[in-house]
Amino acid sequence: MPGGPSRPTRAPGSPATPPRGCAAGRAELTVSPGGPVRQRLCVRPGTVVTLVLRPRLDDKRWTGLRSSAPALVVPAGWRVDGDGTAHAVLRCAGTRGGAADVTAAARAPDVAGAARPAFTLRLDVVPYAREG
Repeated sequence: MPGGPSRPTRAPGSPATPPRGCAAGRAELTVSPGGPVRQRLCVRPGTVVTLVLRPRLDDKRWTGLRSSAPALVVPAGWRVDGDGTAHAVLRCAGTRGGAADVTAAARAPDVAGAARPAFTLRLDVVPYAREG
């Protein structure tokens, strides 16, 4: 449904879900206008997350990503389509666990100054349990 709230397409993994529900391998999250500006995603180490940021309704455009913990989650790809949809690839560390905030910034193209954070994805990287 265009313009509706964002709908993640991933394995279940909210804070209330046990770690066994974390996404592994590949995950995709689509953020649409009107959706929450902060979301969480639980993933296993080595997961590649595709983040799709739909065009904004204001005059601002997506400008880039920043990871709070680049050793854990690194933005590995970024592109903005002509219609304003941004696509990002996030690679999670292969063995480490932890949490990182990935922030997407947006700004109006004709306004000077730095872009402001417009969306934050909290990635919880949960390692597999080790047997004793």
